[in-house]
Amino acid sequence: MKAEKKKTNTKKIVCRVLAGVAAFFAVEWTFIGWQYHFGPLKFLGELRLQGMPGNGEAYDFSHIEPMANSPLEGRTVLFLGSSVTNGAAALHQSIPEYFAARMGCTVIKEAVDGTTLCDNGKTSYIQRMLNNVDPNQEIHLLVCQLSTNDASKGMPLGEFGDDTSTITGAIEYIIRYAKKTWNCPVVFYTNARFESDAYSAMVGRLREIAERDGAGVLDLWSGDMFNQISEEERTLYMKDEIHPYKAGYRDWWGPELEKQMITYLKQ
Repeated sequence: MKAEKKKTNTKKIVCRVLAGVAAFFAVEWTFIGWQYHFGPLKFLGELRLQGMPGNGEAYDFSHIEPMANSPLEGRTVLFLGSSVTNGAAALHQSIPEYFAARMGCTVIKEAVDGTTLCDNGKTSYIQRMLNNVDPNQEIHLLVCQLSTNDASKGMPLGEFGDDTSTITGAIEYIIRYAKKTWNCPVVFYTNARFESDAYSAMVGRLREIAERDGAGVLDLWSGDMFNQISEEERTLYMKDEIHPYKAGYRDWWGPELEKQMITYLKQ
């Protein structure tokens, strides 16, 4: 009887422990899903983002007025990037969707959150460009995001050369591959300014490479006037220092990128 009672008590303890573990993970996944829209409950994050003022219906891209006589009308544009290109904080309306709505181009969106220019695995920019995009597809322009993940993850800036495990080598490779494969111009775009010496160095290196290799740079980083917005505007436009809401893409980043793109295409 004592042994049976002891066995029963052990089962009860195990059940309590398992229930506690299950409750912990339920709370943890709920928080991660709500705060970071990641994991099995990531839909909670989507619900939270829908309620943010900067993602309000008034800022939906369906309200964007198409440009008359757009230089990209009917063109196919490949967008290569990570969470900023994906629109992670904007319910997946971001730069590709802005250009499609405003400039009338057909977009191929190759964007995965958390990925890097540096070729460090199957989700890197380079591997996705090589494996996910048809080399026989007619592409008229490649627009590549200068990924903030390379800066935040401490990826090496590197030197000029063929080492695609470095930021410099990856940028050079993307430009060469696109020109060889699709015979199309390549344009990189930067984030708006945030606190990062590493990203500042990336912008400087990008400009060196672009000038040497004939690529374009849509630079949101360097302009003082562009980056001088009020705290009220920043709250409306940005989820954090990296990721815009719909309002940020549509009313802050989009028009400036559009202006710089038109200038580049006229060259």
